[in-house]
Amino acid sequence: MSREFSTVAVIGLGYIGLPTAAILADHGVNTIGVDVSAGTVEAVNRGEVPFVEPGLREVLERAVASGQLSAQDRTPAADAYIVAVPTPFTDTHSADLSYIEAAADGIAPQLRGGELIVLESTSPPGATEHMAARILASRPDLSTDASRADHLLVAHCPERVLPGKIMEEMITNDRIIGGITQEAAEAAKTLYRSFCRGEILLTGAKTAEMAKLTENSFRDVNIAFANELSVICDELDINVWELIELANHHPRVNILQPGPGVGGHCIAVDPWFIVDAAPQQANLIRAARETNDAKPTWVLSRIEDAIAECGQDATVALLGLAFKANIDDLRESPALQIAESLALRAPQANLLAVEPHIDQLPASLAGASNVRLAQTEEAIAAADVVVLLVDHDVFKAIPAEQLGEARLIDSRGVWR
Repeated sequence: MSREFSTVAVIGLGYIGLPTAAILADHGVNTIGVDVSAGTVEAVNRGEVPFVEPGLREVLERAVASGQLSAQDRTPAADAYIVAVPTPFTDTHSADLSYIEAAADGIAPQLRGGELIVLESTSPPGATEHMAARILASRPDLSTDASRADHLLVAHCPERVLPGKIMEEMITNDRIIGGITQEAAEAAKTLYRSFCRGEILLTGAKTAEMAKLTENSFRDVNIAFANELSVICDELDINVWELIELANHHPRVNILQPGPGVGGHCIAVDPWFIVDAAPQQANLIRAARETNDAKPTWVLSRIEDAIAECGQDATVALLGLAFKANIDDLRESPALQIAESLALRAPQANLLAVEPHIDQLPASLAGASNVRLAQTEEAIAAADVVVLLVDHDVFKAIPAEQLGEARLIDSRGVWR
C-alpha cells in the first residue's frame, strides 16, 4: 500500500465503520477507529463485537491482537479518513447531515494538507461537497484545489454490502468511488484496493452519491410491487406466494417476495433522499416508498382482526423484531413498528416477542406491560395467534404442524 496512507482513521464504528476498520487492519493498514460511544470503544479495544455480523468477530480479534487496530473517542491525525456515520432522515424526509458535520469538525483540526477524506455514509447528492466545505470553513488555510501542493483529496465511496454478508461482500463487491477531483478518486481507489478484490469504478462525487440511492430505490420499487400485489391477492383470496412462483416461470419476470414492510437504514431511507432532491420528478419512487411504509399498518390490521376473533386477552406470538432475517439490527424495522403499535392498540392482549438475536427488549417495548421477550417454543405453545414477521432460519425450521390450532398470520410466506 502507498506510504501516504500508512495510518487510516475510520470515523464511526457502527454496522459499516467497524467492519471497514477491521478489514483494513486485517490487510496490514494501521487503523484507528473513532466513535462517540465509550462502550463501543472499550468493546473494540477488547476485540469484542458490539453487534451481530457473521465473520466480524474473528477478523476483529485478529486485527486488535496484531496491534493494527485500536479505537478511541477522539479523532487523531491520520493520512486518510473514512467517515461512516449515520445519515438519518428528518420528519420531513430530508437528510440529517449533522453526524457528517460533526465528523468534519473533528477531522478539520488534525489536517496538515494532502490527506484523503472519504465519505462512506449514504448521502444525498452534494453531501460530499458539503462535508468538504464544512472542513474548509474552519481551515481556510487548506483547499481542494489540485493546483495547490497541500490540497485535500475528498471523495465519496458508498458502501454496497448486505447485512449478514458484510465481511464477504466488502471484499468481493465492486465499489464506486466519486471524487471531487479526479486525483481524489484515484487516491481513494489506492486505499480501497488494499482490501477490495472487486472492480473499482471511478466517477464524480455527486454521481457516486446518486448511484447508491438509485440501487436502493430500484429495490424499493420492486419490493413495493410485491407488497401491493400481496394486498390485492388478499382481497381476491389468492395465495400471493403461489402466484409469484408461477409468474416467475416467465423468462423475463422476476417478482420479489412480499413482507411486512421494508426496514434497515438503506432501502427504507435512501429513496427519500432522491424525493427530497427532486420532489417534482420522483413520482414513482415516492409512490413505492409510501406503499412500503403502509404495509406494516396493513399487517397490523390483520393481527387486530385475529385478536378480535380470539378475544381481547388473546396471547400473540410475534416472531421476529429485526428488519431482516438472521441479524440483530432493528433500525427502521417494520416488525418492531408492528409490535410497538400492537402494544398500544391491544392493551389486553398478551404479546410474546420472539427475537433470537437479542437478549432484552428494545427500549420502545421495554415499558409496555403487555409485552415480554420469550423463547420460540414457549411462545408458539402459548399462542392463540402466531405472527411471522421475520423469516429467521430458526423460524423457517419450525414445521407447520407445530403451530397447532393457533391462527396464523404469515407475512413472509414460510408456511404458505
